[in-house]
Amino acid sequence: MSLLKSPPAAGSATRPRALPELALVVALFLAYKLGRVLIQGHVATAFDNAARVMDLERALHLPQEVSLQRIVLPHETLMHVANSYYAYVHFPATIAFLLFMYLRRPTHYRWARRAMAGLTGAALLVHVLLPLAPPRMLAGLGMVDTGRVFGPGVYGNVATDTMTNQYAAMPSLHFGWALAVAIGLISVTRGHWRWVWLLHPLATLAVVVVTGNHYWLDAVVAGGLLAVVLLVCPWPGREAHPYFGRALPSAFPALEEPVT
Repeated sequence: MSLLKSPPAAGSATRPRALPELALVVALFLAYKLGRVLIQGHVATAFDNAARVMDLERALHLPQEVSLQRIVLPHETLMHVANSYYAYVHFPATIAFLLFMYLRRPTHYRWARRAMAGLTGAALLVHVLLPLAPPRMLAGLGMVDTGRVFGPGVYGNVATDTMTNQYAAMPSLHFGWALAVAIGLISVTRGHWRWVWLLHPLATLAVVVVTGNHYWLDAVVAGGLLAVVLLVCPWPGREAHPYFGRALPSAFPALEEPVT
């Protein structure tokens, strides 16, 4: 059974005009990129926050990122695959998801676009308020920047890279977008196989940690922000409650049967 097989009725809604939607999606990606360069000159704060995040993870008894990385480091091919997944899957998978929703599920596409825009906006606000050095910069604790060692690398030298804010580790939009993609696809496809879409955020979670680009808590915060966005972003055919009082199945349509 095809994972993209879904009820034809849901795709019969009027499709949004292509050019305005393309502009909106481009603006979303530009906001993602631009927001990461707004915070500069907060290096000391970013490393102080990294120490606090690691202390909190230890208090919560979360596994250490360096322990997972050490398991994979001896396997150069696997490390290269992880770096490639981090570098090359994030944007293409999200674009493919939005394109599928636009072409096949236009009503649900509007929901997906709003949800992802809301998640991105909330994440950028956290990036501004909480500069955070990623684990790969903590060489003193044994972490390795696997992108630079094994390739392919996404980020340049932090001292000369003016195109990205490398101190925007929390939340992980890699994980947040992957989870949003999985929830959206589970919600509009049929059958038990639709839960296979969860492999994308699970693989992304493993990759962002093992490559040293994010802490476990970066993914937790991304998931929490997405949950809030889904509570206030109405699923097609439902109105959002002004006080976030909708029942859980309405807020998380992926937990219901797909629309027929």
